[in-house]
Amino acid sequence: WKTPRRKAAPTERRCGLPSTTLLLFLYLSYLLLGSAAFWALESPRERDMTDRLLKEKWEVLLNFTCLEREALERLSENIIHAYKSGLYLKENTSLGRWDFVGSFFFSVSTVTTIGYGNLSPNTVISQVFCIFFALFGIPLNLILLNRIGQLMLSGVHLSVVLTWTCALGAGLLLFLLLPPLLFTAIEGWTYEEGFYYSFITLSTIGFGDYVIGKYHIPVKTLFDPLCACLYSSLRRSCFSFFQISCLVEVPFLFE
Repeated sequence: WKTPRRKAAPTERRCGLPSTTLLLFLYLSYLLLGSAAFWALESPRERDMTDRLLKEKWEVLLNFTCLEREALERLSENIIHAYKSGLYLKENTSLGRWDFVGSFFFSVSTVTTIGYGNLSPNTVISQVFCIFFALFGIPLNLILLNRIGQLMLSGVHLSVVLTWTCALGAGLLLFLLLPPLLFTAIEGWTYEEGFYYSFITLSTIGFGDYVIGKYHIPVKTLFDPLCACLYSSLRRSCFSFFQISCLVEVPFLFE
């Protein structure tokens, strides 16, 4: 009698490129819609806070000769609160981080569960929206990672596991050693700080003590979103490599 064939494991099923492309398009569309929503919900409050901060600044400067302790303490508290809310006061203007680019960066850090903590929703409606956005966005992010991992896994055999493992190690070193050079040039960090930021981001710990674009400098404003998107792509690729290694090797450890 014939031995029944063992059913193929889920990881052996092929994953079509068109469906993966469609899923990626859905993922990016979800991020863009979320970014537009956060931008619309948070930017009015940010503008109001900017106007109030600038008004108090001029009131303090005009009354500098008879400055009161209460006025100085109130200004200090507002400056700290504005900084935590993402405002950066410069000369007679205030630069906020709840523009579309900042909202997109927040959306990416939310669905990828990095959560730096340097930017967070302040209005009630924005906080409620963030809950539902993460509730659907995090599973969508995991599905995309799983799909990319399956796509890369197709055609991988046990005979090349060692090669893939070496490639994984080299890729990790590449993602950790090269990005700090870019952050040193753009953000003005030391190489050690850039390496620390790379590891904290790649491991999705995300303390928030180092964040690209934290201080607004006009010369590098256009580079910060590019760096954020590039490093997010590198992190997703790294997770795909991790998934391939685990899906191929781990089941055979328990046979």
